[in-house]
Amino acid sequence: MTADRELHAEILIEAPPETIWALLTDTRALAAASPELLAMTPLKRGGFRTGQTYIGWNRRKLAIWPTRNVVTEATPHDRLIWDTRTSGARWIYELTPHPEGTLVTHRRPVPKTLTPVSKAYAALFLGGIASHADELEAGMHRTLEHLKQTAEG
Repeated sequence: MTADRELHAEILIEAPPETIWALLTDTRALAAASPELLAMTPLKRGGFRTGQTYIGWNRRKLAIWPTRNVVTEATPHDRLIWDTRTSGARWIYELTPHPEGTLVTHRRPVPKTLTPVSKAYAALFLGGIASHADELEAGMHRTLEHLKQTAEG
């Protein structure tokens, strides 16, 4: 599998979209759900909204690195999208009402290509770009499982 393939995870959560949206837009809750994200620091006031910029603080074993992220869509209870300018990846959460709750789809496409900095960092510190992509996709599933447990708990 290639490193810039679209990563995908989805889960059915027995909770309304409003509950899940509140977790996705709470940077502490989102970081707690993610195996790689340590924190998100907003660079502007106003929370998750289109145009908001965040510094994402990530970690894998001993490696810690920042990323610059810009929210490109924040449609309450529906879609949250941000572009990670540092890597060239796009992170998407989509909430679809379902008779048994909400279907949450989490995707990570790479609209153009991974940046040279991202490729070099992954090769040197993250076990290689394809391996890191596999790890990210597994982490996306764990993130959704954590969101499910929190929302349904």
